[in-house]
Amino acid sequence: MAERLSEPRWLRYTPPGFDAGESGQFRMVRARSLRARAETPFPEALTPEQSGAVLAGCRRPRERFLVVLLHDTGLRIGEALGLRREDMHLLPDSRSLGCTVVGPHLHVRHRANPNGALAKSRFPRSVPASDAVLGAYADYQAERDEVLDDNDCDLVLVNLYHEPLGAAMTYRAAKGFFDRLARGCGFAVRPHMLRHTAATNWVRAGVDLDVVQKLLGHASLASTTVYLHARDEDRRRAVEVVAAGERWR
Repeated sequence: MAERLSEPRWLRYTPPGFDAGESGQFRMVRARSLRARAETPFPEALTPEQSGAVLAGCRRPRERFLVVLLHDTGLRIGEALGLRREDMHLLPDSRSLGCTVVGPHLHVRHRANPNGALAKSRFPRSVPASDAVLGAYADYQAERDEVLDDNDCDLVLVNLYHEPLGAAMTYRAAKGFFDRLARGCGFAVRPHMLRHTAATNWVRAGVDLDVVQKLLGHASLASTTVYLHARDEDRRRAVEVVAAGERWR
């Protein structure tokens, strides 16, 4: 049994003063082979209360639209910053645009953008748009039209609050916005947390994992299964529900 706890290993590099023996016979040592298995951390997701606080911290329509977009669609920040207006198919029927996808949705495409934003996956996908996304986008469009009389930038997210007005919003500007949100909320707020929140909410609502995979744009299902890991509060609730004679749901 003790032999299973270690394994022979050849020392390629030896510490100063180490006696390797005349023929190097002492370079072969027994090294520990068993290591404690680390628990995979659950992706950081916001609670409903935290999500509400983040939305409350948005001061302007563009800010609210960006938060709602990431929270409800699970887009990566690079995907959001790279959206073009032509990607926003928000009509109930988009066949007039040559698109066969049913219902309001947006398209995520891998392409070069002037702000350096890039969709991680090279495979295009469509993501349904919630009513909250539709409403937030309409408010943002009204704000954009009011600030910019004539703007030919095709990207959805552009500068409205600082020069150069109308230029594509950058990663740096997005980071500054989320840093301000975090200071106001008193807890960490990062774009990827909103993506994790969307995925967690879908899984907890009973959405099939392969559907979640498509929504997130994961190439491998293994990247999506991490959202199946139970959190501490899930385990505690399971024990409390059964102890109280209730049904888990």
